[in-house]
Amino acid sequence: MRRKHNRFDPDVPAGILTVNKPEGQTSAKVVAIVKKALNAKKVGHTGTLDPFATGIVICCINQATKLSQFFLEGDKTYEGILHLGIATDTQDRTGQIIQQNDPECSEQDIAAAFKQFTGTIEQYPPAFSALKHKGVPLYRLARKGQPVQKPPRKVQIYQLTILSVKMPLINFRVKCSSGTYIRTLCADIGQTLGCGGHLKELCRIESCGYSIDNALTYEQIDTQKSTGMLKSRIVPVSDSLKDYPKIITTPGIQKQILDGRKIYRNCFSQDTLDKGNILQIITPDNILLAVIRFQENSDECKVIRMGLSEKNKTPGAWGRRKAVGGD
Repeated sequence: MRRKHNRFDPDVPAGILTVNKPEGQTSAKVVAIVKKALNAKKVGHTGTLDPFATGIVICCINQATKLSQFFLEGDKTYEGILHLGIATDTQDRTGQIIQQNDPECSEQDIAAAFKQFTGTIEQYPPAFSALKHKGVPLYRLARKGQPVQKPPRKVQIYQLTILSVKMPLINFRVKCSSGTYIRTLCADIGQTLGCGGHLKELCRIESCGYSIDNALTYEQIDTQKSTGMLKSRIVPVSDSLKDYPKIITTPGIQKQILDGRKIYRNCFSQDTLDKGNILQIITPDNILLAVIRFQENSDECKVIRMGLSEKNKTPGAWGRRKAVGGD
């Protein structure tokens, strides 16, 4: 019986590769390009960036796809251009114009309006979005002339800075929580100013601690692939979650994780519990065993197990480094 040929490169490590998406490309296209370039078995992105937008897309490679939820929950930073005086049905430049006015507002008016949208705000998700209603994406219903308005959601706008004003265009930078719609932010500011507005341009410059400065363009991916250096640009899975503390485990906790047993809050010291609700559990050799999420209404922890390869199931650093965080 002929052996089935392995179509994937078994030497592609689990980890993170960041890509600078060009205008006109979907996030799914970015994933396809990375998967083909690496010949990886599994690649996924960690949050859709609209086709007209540019900027950083975080790609999870192989086993790192288990961590995608933590990147989805992370903070993002964008730079964009708000076009005052024109409102569209999609709240960005791709939509149909539904309102047009001459924006008669001063820079002081604009600054005051921007200030109203910092801190905790409520947003109504746009009708043209990937959110679903009874299993159907909202944008499909909107295109059929059946728009659905979802209830408002609270989001955090940590920083909202006007970079320049050249009427009717306003360049701005915003740092915000997950789930924030920048086009809705622009539409709401335009409405507050009484003239309407839409998002003309958008670039994601930072996501979950990763900067666009270190993200690869398509051309750089091709070059790195041809020189055999693309794999070296992958951030190892053990170093990929920049925003969550690392806790060095003990043999007891390691065995519980590898055996698939439940993990409870009382397995950890109070000092460890005080470090945050989400912790990375690593071996003394910096191998990521699992990510632990402490739940509000339960002593049982939610555990995302990463596991270990056979050659790493007995870390050699016990006794060389003191383990903390568990018993």
